[in-house]
Amino acid sequence: MNIFSSLITTRVAATLSALVVIGIGCGAGVWQLNRAQQKIQLSESLAARLALPVLSANTENLTLEDARERRIIAQGRFLPEQAIWLENRPRPVPAPGTDSAQAGFYLMMPLSLDGQNRVLWVNRGWAPRNIQNRVQLPPVSTPDVSVMIEGVGYPHPGRVYEMGEQSISLAQPRIEQNFDLLKEAARHDWVQLPFILRESKADSSDGLVRNWPSPTNGVDRHYAYAFQWFALALCGFLFWLISGLKQYKRQR
Repeated sequence: MNIFSSLITTRVAATLSALVVIGIGCGAGVWQLNRAQQKIQLSESLAARLALPVLSANTENLTLEDARERRIIAQGRFLPEQAIWLENRPRPVPAPGTDSAQAGFYLMMPLSLDGQNRVLWVNRGWAPRNIQNRVQLPPVSTPDVSVMIEGVGYPHPGRVYEMGEQSISLAQPRIEQNFDLLKEAARHDWVQLPFILRESKADSSDGLVRNWPSPTNGVDRHYAYAFQWFALALCGFLFWLISGLKQYKRQR
């Protein structure tokens, strides 16, 4: 019997424990590498779709599949009295010297399209919340004339966890956890497009932040986590091997 076989047969509990640690470390490390690869593929897919010709919400009958991750222009008037403030949204890309976990709102506002009886919901951007007073909204300017905006189509503005089914709030201002296109269509007597437009114009004069994060954000973090998990697996193996060799020498 060689030394390696002896280390296994004479230390069954230690061997099983080491295998568990190695298995967890390698499994978690591979999962982190897969997450990084998924983000890279998502970024490549998004870049390819953004390179396609710009669509028009005013002249084309766009479906969700048509509009998903495509650049879209829309002209119309905002309806600020129907705005929805989505809370518990962190700043999209932290500004230098600011708290990366700074909480705020996404401002969802319907845009009544010119020349047709349809509405397009627009994620106009992010604004910070008042820590002391939740319902004191940040100052945001909204033009009262027809505007041309450009953005990217998405099925929803992103969701956060909420406890149970939430009913639509009738209070003003409307501060919600999540946004549901179907519920808004049922609440209002209008025809709305089946997607939302995330405005992309980098204009801070209205008080909103629109420096949206890239899908590859966090790839380096996944690589770092993968290294840590693989290092844990290696440490588990080395601890099992070194402690076993020491015990083997003592027994000899």
